[in-house]
Amino acid sequence: MRLERLLRPRSIAAIGGLQASRVVEQSLLMGYTGDIWPIHPSKEEVHGLKAYRLIEDLPGAPDAAFIGVNRHLTIEVVRRLRDIGCGGGVCFAAGFREADQTGGELQSDLIEAAGEMPLLGPNCYGYINYADGALLWPDQQGGKRLDSGRTGVAIIAQSSNIAINFTMQKRGLPLAYIFTVGNQALVGISELALNLLEDPRVTTLGIYIEGFDSIAAFEELGRKAREMNKPVVIFKVGRSAQAQASAMSHTASLVGAHAVSSEFLRRNGFGQADSIPVFLETLKLLHLHGPLPGYRVSSMSCSGGEASIIADAAAKRKVYFPGLDAKQKAPLQEALGPLVAIANPLDYHTYSWANREVMEATYTAMTGIGFDMNYLILDFPHSTRCDDREWHIAVDAFEAALRRNQARGAFVVGMPENIPEEYTENYSARGIVSFYGIDEALHATEIAADIGFAWQHGPPAPVLALEPLSGKPVTLDEADAKQQLQAVGVPVPAGGRIDSIESARLLAANLGYPLVLKALGIAHKTEHNAVRLGLASSQQVDVAASELFELSDRLYLEAMKPALAELIVGVTRDIQFGLVLTIGSGGILVELLQDARTLLIPASRDEIETALAELRSAPLLRGYRGRPRADIDAAVDAILAVQEYAISRAGSLIELDVNPLLVGAQGQGVFAGDALIVLEEQK
Repeated sequence: MRLERLLRPRSIAAIGGLQASRVVEQSLLMGYTGDIWPIHPSKEEVHGLKAYRLIEDLPGAPDAAFIGVNRHLTIEVVRRLRDIGCGGGVCFAAGFREADQTGGELQSDLIEAAGEMPLLGPNCYGYINYADGALLWPDQQGGKRLDSGRTGVAIIAQSSNIAINFTMQKRGLPLAYIFTVGNQALVGISELALNLLEDPRVTTLGIYIEGFDSIAAFEELGRKAREMNKPVVIFKVGRSAQAQASAMSHTASLVGAHAVSSEFLRRNGFGQADSIPVFLETLKLLHLHGPLPGYRVSSMSCSGGEASIIADAAAKRKVYFPGLDAKQKAPLQEALGPLVAIANPLDYHTYSWANREVMEATYTAMTGIGFDMNYLILDFPHSTRCDDREWHIAVDAFEAALRRNQARGAFVVGMPENIPEEYTENYSARGIVSFYGIDEALHATEIAADIGFAWQHGPPAPVLALEPLSGKPVTLDEADAKQQLQAVGVPVPAGGRIDSIESARLLAANLGYPLVLKALGIAHKTEHNAVRLGLASSQQVDVAASELFELSDRLYLEAMKPALAELIVGVTRDIQFGLVLTIGSGGILVELLQDARTLLIPASRDEIETALAELRSAPLLRGYRGRPRADIDAAVDAILAVQEYAISRAGSLIELDVNPLLVGAQGQGVFAGDALIVLEEQK
């Protein structure tokens, strides 16, 4: 659907009463130079402009129309706009699909009436085009027009009220567009986003969403953002865990909606913010510097307290402050003298405050080391009660140092009220970001580095498109599940079914000891005391078999394999995101520890290795306190084999669970200690 006329109109029709008059008012206030045609059944003029009684009376087909009438009349207005060749519209009225059954029927009628004409909404506030001064926006707003030749950030929000709040920000974030989408009856977020990236005046895109309109289109958006070097930041609400109805496996209990959507965003190279301040600060950073190549950060301040605060704040983040070697310290020590302890973060003390020569030498030495981002912590004094001339000496010295080293830099202001907005705008024009808050600075830097890391790798393969399943679920017993997994390369211990104590004795003699005996047909065996471990003799096998035959008439006997660590490897089905791969710490503590990582299938070997390395139990795999290193390569091979099985059964797989995957010492391989597979019954 072509959106050019709607997004960048040369003529606007404003149809209706109060809201339409505000569209006229706001466009005039913004200095819009195109034609504005109010349409009202009784008014002669609106804000000094001639008003037309009918759509058909207009002097031409408008590029964009704001439709501010009730939901029933909206249908007829849209149809008449389509008939005269309007370029698109904003449907302000509520009471459509989001309201009731009648509203749902009206939304269907609206789609039919629009035909090929694009519409935003219904139940939509519209948009602000700050680059062209066009506002199809029925309210006040706090932004200002983008100067000719300048660039800015575009923001799309599912919430109109939050979109209004975004326009009121005083953080020096240059805005090119603000959009709301309402019910997305004809134009969805992803289609709108793809069109906005095409505008050369847009450097960065921010999206506040509650849900995805099209997974395939968001994947395309991720690819396009990479190709055009225009990063996208997502602020997605809805972090609560997804209910797992009728979950058989431990895996299903671990996977939440937020974990899956977050992994989808990560693999497609989107930044992820979790608060409005972080969202806006990240957009500000990306607008000026784009994605960062890494997580290495420097910090300078003339306060030991500030140095300690920012060091503590970074402790649990991926961004970090690398230590300085002797060669790096030398020019700093020379500039600051022997009384200053040289470190990163650096407290350069107040000795050099307002001494331009010393400050510039210090900043030049630090920013010349090659960090991915350089901070100068600088809270300005009260604007009406104090004199801040000395602070501008620091500003100028920092700017000179950054220019000399061609380095990225940012002022970090501990309290947002401690910097005027006009300062932020001025420093942005000079190539320096002003972060409002220490935590926000670190988080925004991390997000920018996350995008940079993702972009250093090729675009991911699309997630698997799945059809809904309606058939009856069939749960394979452990023996059948292991047989199927072994066929695709997942190692399993030698073993077999038994149906009597005598058959248990015979199989035990062939397998050798120690052994494991389990009752089949029970999903969570440990919880039902359906497992006997470490059976070391025929007599122990007899006793264990007698006890377990009380639980099931089918038992499974297998060799017991030693392990340095236990993992869980599982696959669940998500109708939106395809097959979901979960890797975590296994065994009986899997749900208690919640130590798991979520990946979408197909996952690469690198992604699987990274997921294993990020587990809290990763030290056990690497060799903890002198213990042998686990066979990580064999574990990754087994996980890839589980993934291949899941892909081959994508049309019928409901869930799959290998828990534990027993990981031996390096060179000793891995084995599936238990396995559960649930498939749709084949007709």
